[in-house]
Amino acid sequence: VRLHSHDVRYGSGSGQQSVTGVSAADDGNSYWRVRGRTAAVCQRGTPVRCGQAIRLTHLGTGRNLHSHRFASPLSGNQEVSAFGEAGEGDDLDDWTVVCSGTYWVRDDEVRFQHTSTDVFLSVTGEQYGRPIHGQKEVHGMATSSQNNYWKVMEGIFMQPSEAFKAERYHAEL
Repeated sequence: VRLHSHDVRYGSGSGQQSVTGVSAADDGNSYWRVRGRTAAVCQRGTPVRCGQAIRLTHLGTGRNLHSHRFASPLSGNQEVSAFGEAGEGDDLDDWTVVCSGTYWVRDDEVRFQHTSTDVFLSVTGEQYGRPIHGQKEVHGMATSSQNNYWKVMEGIFMQPSEAFKAERYHAEL
């Protein structure tokens, strides 16, 4: 499924903007911008390192992928929501990229671990009814599993910066 959000709020828990999983490949509400962690500057084209903290900002609403210690509505795991305004939120918007190797590679599967609560961004089989019928619950799970692997499917790929290219191809100082 694709990580999805729109301006529909949870009816329980935090009452913040819901984050769900959808299978439709052509829904514009499934686009997220990868940004530096809260209060960090991240230049466009800078590769994301495995183990680096990032923010994912929903393009449609400008809110950040967020988690906190509220129970998720369907499974009772940890709620994942979208929070903030115009890409600004708080440190509960930070997620660590868990991958193998040095950098998050475009076609590789990755995990996102919440930096404050250590849960993994996950999706399982629980589905919502109205008003978001058929969308799957996205939540935080305490353990890593097959339900918390993610992969980039569509988007705009930025060419690596010149500094990265030099680092990758020149080992001498």
